[in-house]
Amino acid sequence: MTTPVLELQGVSKAFGGIQALKQVSFAVQEGQIAALIGPNGAGKTTLVNVITGAQRASAGSIVFRGTDVTRQHPFQAARRGLARTFQIVQPFPRMSVLENVAAGALFAGAHARLSAAMAAAREELEFTGLSAFADRPASALTLAGRKRLELAKSIAMRPLMLMLDEVNAGLNSSEIDGALALIRKIAQRGITIVIIEHVMKVIFSLAERILVLHHGELIADGSPGEIAGQQRVIEAYLGEKFARRVQQVGAHA
Repeated sequence: MTTPVLELQGVSKAFGGIQALKQVSFAVQEGQIAALIGPNGAGKTTLVNVITGAQRASAGSIVFRGTDVTRQHPFQAARRGLARTFQIVQPFPRMSVLENVAAGALFAGAHARLSAAMAAAREELEFTGLSAFADRPASALTLAGRKRLELAKSIAMRPLMLMLDEVNAGLNSSEIDGALALIRKIAQRGITIVIIEHVMKVIFSLAERILVLHHGELIADGSPGEIAGQQRVIEAYLGEKFARRVQQVGAHA
């Protein structure tokens, strides 16, 4: 059996008397697209923050590519090949779109020289469909454009694993379709993806594996079909109507 690219054992996080994460354990294999779902307040973003070093776990261990990274800092995570996007997109507004992406490449150490980072940034803007906006200030982009900029910035870091925090929030149906196609293209590069998402269309068309958090606990881990059939997940998050629809689609697949 191959060594997981990411492995958590008993990870917990407390904020004072509030237990945001409770003994979370799972492993993600290289090249996998896994979804992390759950109600608001379930601990999803906190989990990403703990994995990427933005917050420190209160207990447990995190191993990335065979190295214990439980106490790493965000810049160390980036330089190890562990990148993430943010739920609230906040680019450097006065910098150009190109400069924003180049900054990501430099922060992660993917390129030591500014000229190389700028060249890589242009490649990723082409890849994400933002080339026409390269010299415009980031503040001029629409929400959908800023979401694409966040993706361009993260993949310019040359990640081995990418954690996407609600990259489709606020987008319309057409924009979501475009984001889905782009995420699939990123996965085709061999990048392992963990995506936090509330849009079930995205989850059940993209993910091969789903992890479900509820009140900080991992209550389910399996394929979309397996998750849709678990009563605890239905009660906590999916709802009976959606679960029946997913099961009916699976039965006729």
